[in-house]
Amino acid sequence: MKFNTKTIHAGLEPDSATGAIMTPIYQTSTFVQESVGVNKGFEYARSHNPTRSALEANLAQLENGKFGACFGSGLAAIDCVLKMLSPGDEVISTSDLYGGSYRLFNTIFAKYGIKFHYTAMDDASKVKALINENTKLVWVETPTNPMLNIIDIEAIANVVKGSKAMLAVDNTFSTPYIQRPLELGADIVMHSVTKYLGGHSDVVMGALVTSDEKIAKEMYRIQNSSGAVCGPQDAFLVLRGVKTLHLRMQRHSENGEKVANWLTKNPAVDKVYYPGLPNHKNHAVAKKQMSAFSGMVSFTLKTDTTQAAHAVLSKCKLFALAESLGGVESLIGHPATMTHASIPADARRESGVVDSLIRLSVGVEDIEDLIADLDAALK
Repeated sequence: MKFNTKTIHAGLEPDSATGAIMTPIYQTSTFVQESVGVNKGFEYARSHNPTRSALEANLAQLENGKFGACFGSGLAAIDCVLKMLSPGDEVISTSDLYGGSYRLFNTIFAKYGIKFHYTAMDDASKVKALINENTKLVWVETPTNPMLNIIDIEAIANVVKGSKAMLAVDNTFSTPYIQRPLELGADIVMHSVTKYLGGHSDVVMGALVTSDEKIAKEMYRIQNSSGAVCGPQDAFLVLRGVKTLHLRMQRHSENGEKVANWLTKNPAVDKVYYPGLPNHKNHAVAKKQMSAFSGMVSFTLKTDTTQAAHAVLSKCKLFALAESLGGVESLIGHPATMTHASIPADARRESGVVDSLIRLSVGVEDIEDLIADLDAALK
């Protein structure tokens, strides 16, 4: 089955009771059993829910994986992966990553004896130099948030192979429409489903996908034990959103590329970060592992101050000033004071998140309107 068809049909069957073509919202906390231990596959909604199970099967197949699990948020999904570790274990993470991930690593799990190493992963040898017998997880974000750096998943997988470490990839910015990390050697794929998979800014959810049965067993144990699951209404909304994933990602990518190219010619702009630009330092890697370049664009201003960035944000009309990304509407944000404010200023600047950096989530509106909005704001 081709990808575009999978978004609509993968893991889904008409409702057995009524023939409903859309998976029903099973808004129930528990399920009646025929007798003790005899049920129809469902006992209690924290453990399993038919609407959630349908979404988990759908997302697993989109990533060409075997097992999927959905959580109450993207951070809850990351939390599940880290709970597979033990005190004394070590994690290697890309140094340019979502601020919430950094906060979870450093303020929660570091207290429990897990050691985190941060490094730029543009060269796999940097990861190889840090791997030791205590390394149990390598955490990759690509494209990274917000600098849009590209990490060669296959090269990192080859470095990790033979060690005791799992390789997990945050695939939020790309989605399986553009990039499928399991095919490139990853053990786990993570999504903030809130973003492109949901696609309509109306859900908060996370997901994990793997093909490794041992990892899956732990994933489901932790999901059930910790209970950070999504509700059936949210699962239904994402099932509906995924049905147009291929159409939305095509337009996001087309608009993102046009906005990035336009920004390179604007006199107020200093640098533009977009993996689809030929001058992006890892453009060749992006072309190798991605089928498109998504709708995320970051850029800096020639006046490198927070005040200059905030002035641009305040003048935009179509680009809404808001956290998050990946919805059909265009959003604009200032990472240093919004999504990445929890990262210490020195570490932030070292990764490229300077005071004037602006991040765009380019939506699916008419491209002429979007460029006109940015043009007015940058003037």
